[in-house]
Amino acid sequence: MPPQLICAAEAESVAPARHFAREAAAYQEPSTPIDALDTIELLASELVTNGYRYGTKPGDSLRVVVTSEPNRCRIEVHDTRRTPPRLKPTSDRRNRGRGLHLVGLMAAQWGTADHPMGKIVWAVVTW
Repeated sequence: MPPQLICAAEAESVAPARHFAREAAAYQEPSTPIDALDTIELLASELVTNGYRYGTKPGDSLRVVVTSEPNRCRIEVHDTRRTPPRLKPTSDRRNRGRGLHLVGLMAAQWGTADHPMGKIVWAVVTW
């Protein structure tokens, strides 16, 4: 079973989730390059932020799952809503709404999947 972190669906969970994703990836695949670990950390941050903002309601939890192997890492964030994430039009007037655009630029692949209690949003980093 891959490493998992259960965290509250709140802003304060983003930093621990970032650190968890980086450490879990490095533990499973010690040869992971530093730049890939940086990308894994950033993607975890974006996915968890989207998860707590748009995929949960107060009192819910998120689950972060990290699976690493040679040349590849998959980060998953499990939330409690089935509504798929949406790319918002970019705007210089808003401070938010760029997360999925970053995920799309930095991940080799990303997507969603349903699960019995909500959905999974995942991203893959390759090196």
